[in-house]
Amino acid sequence: AGVGFFQRCLAKSRGSTPEERRFWREGVYDQIREVTPQQGSLPIERMCYLAQVSRAGFYRWLQEREPVEEDMEVRSAIQAIALEHKRRYGYRRITAELRRRGMIVNHKRVARLMREDSLLGLQPRAFVVTTDSHHSLEVYLNLAGRMKLTGTNQLWVADITYIRLKTEFVYLAVILDGYSRKVVGWALERTLASRLPLAALQDAITQRRPPPGLVHHSDRGVQYAGSDYVGLLRKHQMIPSMSRPANPYDNASCESFIKTLKREEIYANQYRDLDHLRAEIEAFIEEYYNRCRLHSALGYLSPEEFEQTTEVGAVSSGATMTFFKHEERGPLEEAALRGIRRAKPGTI
Repeated sequence: AGVGFFQRCLAKSRGSTPEERRFWREGVYDQIREVTPQQGSLPIERMCYLAQVSRAGFYRWLQEREPVEEDMEVRSAIQAIALEHKRRYGYRRITAELRRRGMIVNHKRVARLMREDSLLGLQPRAFVVTTDSHHSLEVYLNLAGRMKLTGTNQLWVADITYIRLKTEFVYLAVILDGYSRKVVGWALERTLASRLPLAALQDAITQRRPPPGLVHHSDRGVQYAGSDYVGLLRKHQMIPSMSRPANPYDNASCESFIKTLKREEIYANQYRDLDHLRAEIEAFIEEYYNRCRLHSALGYLSPEEFEQTTEVGAVSSGATMTFFKHEERGPLEEAALRGIRRAKPGTI
């Protein structure tokens, strides 16, 4: 069979032009590559000699061809992942997902292939401030930034955002676990009334049944400072905590989720009405974000995977809270431990 192969190679015309000769050589190289695994006793050098082609030329052709074939395999996997996640993933999450599937790839290579195929993630829109913190209600000390979390249900972070439909604005309230970034409660309403965040909080309480002493962190918006909301927190022995004025980065994990939701779901779709939007948000949160979407801050695990990984064989001893030396026996510590000392408006 091997002799017949080389006879066929020699029988073919090498061509009279450089293009024809190159086409002939590449055809011979391709057949040598296919025969090599079957002809283990015949060295490549000998096959090149019998086929009257250069061994160096064969290896040079092979080195140029292999990356192209590897790119095709990686590109196919990238396209499948991008479609599976509705183009929500950028190149870093695509890279992490490829590695989870056993493919060793560099993020720069993935970015290049995604750029060539116009698959880079959807671009974010400008941030819009919606919080109304200009009120006379009492606000609470910022305790979240002083916490070192060791498990779930030690810190919850809450926020509200608006969503534009065709003929109206609607409002979404969400609560995330500060440790796992999992959405533990949410609510969607047409108005920015106090019942909106209350519904999200009640949803989180029902889902998680938090232990006493959980710190609940939010901005200083009137919905979170109101007596109904604070009363529900105290009823379940939670400790209120609020961000500094005009500083959304104190609530970064919740802000990050809202940005992800809008970029990957809201801005990419159109909704018939509020019921359609509610169904799609529920699917995004419960089926995709919590269960499937890889989170860079969690070592490229989904929130549920992260919770399962950290809970196996581990017993949480509770979060720790750090203070400046001169505050060790001051009001901040008392607020953290008792949850009853409130700050005056305008303080930290």
